[in-house]
Amino acid sequence: MGETVDEAKEYYSLTIRVWHILAPFYDIMTMPLSRVREQVVDFANAMKGSKILDVATGTGEQALAFARNGYDVIGVDLSEDMLRVAERKNSFGNAKFEVADATNLPFEDDSFDVTCISFALHDMPSTIREKVLRQIARVTKPKGMVLIVDYGLPRSKVGRFVVYHLVNLYEGKYYSRFIKSDLVPLLRKTGIEVSEERPVLLGAGRILKGTK
Repeated sequence: MGETVDEAKEYYSLTIRVWHILAPFYDIMTMPLSRVREQVVDFANAMKGSKILDVATGTGEQALAFARNGYDVIGVDLSEDMLRVAERKNSFGNAKFEVADATNLPFEDDSFDVTCISFALHDMPSTIREKVLRQIARVTKPKGMVLIVDYGLPRSKVGRFVVYHLVNLYEGKYYSRFIKSDLVPLLRKTGIEVSEERPVLLGAGRILKGTK
């Protein structure tokens, strides 16, 4: 139990410190992901009028992609520094941002038609990751959509080797555990059943579409 508590404390402390430093540069650092944001919106193909929650929204790129396509969206993140960047970019009346801990989302059960989390789960210890997914399931409406966007590996052995070692150079210690784990059973355990998957970034990433 002590190790779990220590791990969680380390995660929260590191998250706040890292994003405080990187927030002004984050969009430049993640420019290769810019096309993925619209791919997520297209893959979701959510019904018009859907209410969307973007968890761990960071600088808001995924939330703003949904807003740009006419959806009402709330983006939440633990980092006030990242959200300040998101707010500066937000020119949409249908998007808003709030500070929130993804392990304890400040929303009622069954509040959102679509809940999304992009390139955040791989940064989390497994205990935090499971709590976040349970919260995502809780706030999503019955039969609602859950979108998980994160790292994956190409099908070919060479591609898998290259992508794994390249990404592992700049990602944190939790990436290795994340990429080697089977996410689908964890999603099922937390109440999310995966129905479709789409590779992105030449297989270095993937979008999972699930149903609560």
